[in-house]
Amino acid sequence: MNRRKFIKKSALSGLGIGVGATVLGKSLPESNRNIQKNTANYPLVIATWNVPNATAKAWEVLQKGGSALDAVERGCNVEEEDPNNSSVGYGGLPDREGIVTLDACVMDDKGNYGSVVFMQNIVNAISVARKVMEETPHVLMAGKGAEEFAVSQGFKRVNLLTEKSKKAWQEWKQKSEYKPIINVENHDTIGMLAMDKEGRISGGCTTSGLAYKMHGRVGDSPIIGSGLFIDNEIGAATATGMGEEVLKTVGSFLIVELMRQGKSPQQACEEAVHRIMEKQPDRTDFQVGYIAVNKRGEVGSYSIHEGFSYMTYQNGENKNHTPNWYFKDK
Repeated sequence: MNRRKFIKKSALSGLGIGVGATVLGKSLPESNRNIQKNTANYPLVIATWNVPNATAKAWEVLQKGGSALDAVERGCNVEEEDPNNSSVGYGGLPDREGIVTLDACVMDDKGNYGSVVFMQNIVNAISVARKVMEETPHVLMAGKGAEEFAVSQGFKRVNLLTEKSKKAWQEWKQKSEYKPIINVENHDTIGMLAMDKEGRISGGCTTSGLAYKMHGRVGDSPIIGSGLFIDNEIGAATATGMGEEVLKTVGSFLIVELMRQGKSPQQACEEAVHRIMEKQPDRTDFQVGYIAVNKRGEVGSYSIHEGFSYMTYQNGENKNHTPNWYFKDK
């Protein structure tokens, strides 16, 4: 063999190794890439917390032939516009300066993503996030720029601080102690996933964040891979609770990747919570909850503490569920 042939053969061998490694890297999820659909399980809506009006609106959109993304947006709008929901949109509890700031994101079945962070004076943050995705070359807009973009798209400026939230903030200021209460201040996110009649998956998150946070704080909800992740070939996940802990473990992306490797949505949610707690096993002062769905329309959920719940609208039934939690199983 001459030198030229040797080099050529070596290069091809190296390419073979590289291709082999790529194939090997995909070998675990191969069964999930060709998942046999179970059409009896969808259309489907699943959302964090007890939000029956939101899931009902999303289901209505799906029944009328709307896309999964349409369903998620309209479902989350219900909570954003409800002044009695103190963790989302209008009426959300403010930061320690008395300013309500909103974060939101959406992701569709094609892998497109849009997000707003630290946005003020606009009620429907999730709708602005969708506009970022569909009307700009960007994926994330922040602060005043996000607000100005929203106004340019026809959204109206609104004072998000209601009298109820203002009173709660003024009472908090008397001591100014930042001690989030599990399942209260930690109930800070509406995360919603939907599958349409064709099994296409989209998702979204919207939140006013932790009550009395430092001005400028952004949590996991608008950050892709943390608060939300969609892979239409595999499934989707979304998170609620202490955003800092979800961010540090890129929790929603982790859940989807675990499902890619063959775990069920339930197993993947449990593993994601365990990843958080393994690094701080003695810490008990915060909550994280996950929900997930795979391409079959199977769902899963898990949290650190008791008290988390989630909704499903499936097979015509709008139902609230209480999942198991880490400290119960420990």
